[in-house]
Amino acid sequence: MARRRSDDSSAPLPPVAELAQLAQDLDLTALRDAIPEALKAAEKENCSFTEFALRLLRVEVAQRKARWRSRMERHSRLGPEVNLDGFDFSIRPGLDARVVRELLLCRFVYERRPLVLVGPPGMGKTRICRAIGHAACRLDLSVFYGMTAQILEELAASLVDGTYKRTLRRYTKPDLLILDEFGYVGLDKTAARHLFRLVSERHEKASTIIAANTGFKRWKSFFPSEAECVATVDRLVDKATILRFGGKPFRGPQETHGAPLDGDEK
Repeated sequence: MARRRSDDSSAPLPPVAELAQLAQDLDLTALRDAIPEALKAAEKENCSFTEFALRLLRVEVAQRKARWRSRMERHSRLGPEVNLDGFDFSIRPGLDARVVRELLLCRFVYERRPLVLVGPPGMGKTRICRAIGHAACRLDLSVFYGMTAQILEELAASLVDGTYKRTLRRYTKPDLLILDEFGYVGLDKTAARHLFRLVSERHEKASTIIAANTGFKRWKSFFPSEAECVATVDRLVDKATILRFGGKPFRGPQETHGAPLDGDEK
C-alpha cells in the first residue's frame, strides 16, 4: 500500500516521492538525493532494473565511505592535506625519492612494520610523515598523528584522572601511529615507561612512525638509562624501514638585515 502524505492521510504519495521518503526513513540520504538524476539516466539509457538499483546503491556506499574517511581524517589530527608534490629530493643526499614515494602505498602499514625518520630539524621529516598519514587515510586505514612529548604528557595525565586505559587505547588502536618531533626534550622515568609500553603494545601488531631530530647514537642521552633506551629502540627498529635525512634545511629566513653579530656566519 502506498504511503500517505503527512498532511493528508487520505492521499497516497506518488511513487517517486514515496521512494524518496522510504530512503529517508532508512537513512539512505545520498540515495534519496540521487533518485531524480538516476531516474532520468535510466529512462534515457533504457537500463535494466538491476543497473538502476546498482547505481543508487553505489552512490550511497560511495557517500558513506567519503563521510567515514572525512571523520577518520579529523580524528587523525593530521591537519590540512599534505603531499610530496614539489618536495626537493635533490638536496637530501642518499634519500631515494622512489623509496619515499613507495611508502605512500602504505605496504609497511599492512605489514605492521615501523618506519623511522632521523635527521636534524628542517629536513622535511614532518612533511613526509603527514603525507604518508594522509595516504593511509585515503586507503581507509586509521591514523593518529601527534608530537611525542604531548602524547606522553597525555598518558601521564590520564593516570591522574583514571582514564589511562582509554587514553592508551587511543594510541594503540590505530593502524598507523605517527610520533613526531622525538628528541627535543629528554625523557624522565615516567615518560620513558609510557613510551616503552606504547611501543611494546604496538610492536608487530600495528605500524608506528617515529620522526627523531638526532641519529640513533644520541638517543641514549634522552632516556634515563641506556637499558631503557635499548629496550625501546630494539622494538622500534625491528623490521623497520629507516630514512636518514641530511643536507641543507628547507627552513630559513626570508630576509636578514643588519651587521653580523659575534658568532653569526659571515
